[in-house]
Amino acid sequence: MTKVYNFSAGPAALPKKVLEKAQNQLLNYKQSGMSVMEMSHRSAIFEEILEHAKAQVKELMNIPDTHSILFLQGGASMQFHMLALNYAQGKDVAYVDTGNWSQKAMDEASRYGTVHCIASSKDKNYSYIPEFSTDNLEKYAYLHLTTNNTLEGTAFTTLPKVNIPLILDASSNILSYDIDVSQTALIYAGAQKNIGAAGVTMVIIRNDFISDVKDLPPMLSYETMIKNNSLYNTPPTYGIYIAGLVFDWLQELGGVDAMIKLNTIKSNKLYDFIDHSDFYSCPVHGSDRSLTNIPFKSPNETLDAKFVKEATDKGLLNLKGHRLIGGMRASLYNAFPLEGVEALIDFMIQFEGENQ
Repeated sequence: MTKVYNFSAGPAALPKKVLEKAQNQLLNYKQSGMSVMEMSHRSAIFEEILEHAKAQVKELMNIPDTHSILFLQGGASMQFHMLALNYAQGKDVAYVDTGNWSQKAMDEASRYGTVHCIASSKDKNYSYIPEFSTDNLEKYAYLHLTTNNTLEGTAFTTLPKVNIPLILDASSNILSYDIDVSQTALIYAGAQKNIGAAGVTMVIIRNDFISDVKDLPPMLSYETMIKNNSLYNTPPTYGIYIAGLVFDWLQELGGVDAMIKLNTIKSNKLYDFIDHSDFYSCPVHGSDRSLTNIPFKSPNETLDAKFVKEATDKGLLNLKGHRLIGGMRASLYNAFPLEGVEALIDFMIQFEGENQ
């Protein structure tokens, strides 16, 4: 089989060790005679899977007992709506606009409340993280940040300390940088980048952060999901199992601190090459660069298209930039290997030499 490297922004590469363990247990999980995909979500054996996943991520992220861990469905896009339905109705809410996904979150919130964009980097095509004051935020029901911007390649390096509920969309860098969960009211993240397989959304919510809206649809009520331990309906059982295996893998490697070190090495290697090249360029301001999503371009769009095609032929997959941004994008999530970055740089050197 030809060796390939998957640079996809999501669904993204999964650890080989995780895939091998899932393969080994696919037909018969722990001598149960069943696949996890066949198990009742009400069974004792699945409850063990669920509680194991929760315990592992609780340790990885140092999640305090004041917060609950939920595994829901619908992706981060559903959380844009669910969050606003629970907490924005008839209220003023604050958002920092750092790109496509924060804009989508703002659009959903505007269905229910009054959205105040307290800072934006739109003026320079979202190539940086804007500064904003944390003073006088008391009139807002919450402050929402997108911690890493998958399309644009920017990320918050530190989080603000605020005296109102802090909400984080951490979909594309959760478990790859340190979050002080105790300072947050709610964190949500789609699984398909650093947690596991597409179909699961992890939500970490402070137990006292309960909506005062009456008659919420049960499926869209955080309170309902907390009371039912994510089991109000049938959850994405196999996805939760895979997430638990990924959490195990992260623990074995040394946890989030180890991931930060590894991702810094991977991203710095690629950024350093781009910055010293006269052929390639990265539009993102240095201090705001993402460790996980690196956009770059060649001198023109024709060469960009040629680059993507020839890279694909060599097994360097899914490097095409998002249609709204163009160029190329290398997504280097936790499971992406350092050798893949080295293979990409080798190809970039070759391509530059052939297309000067």
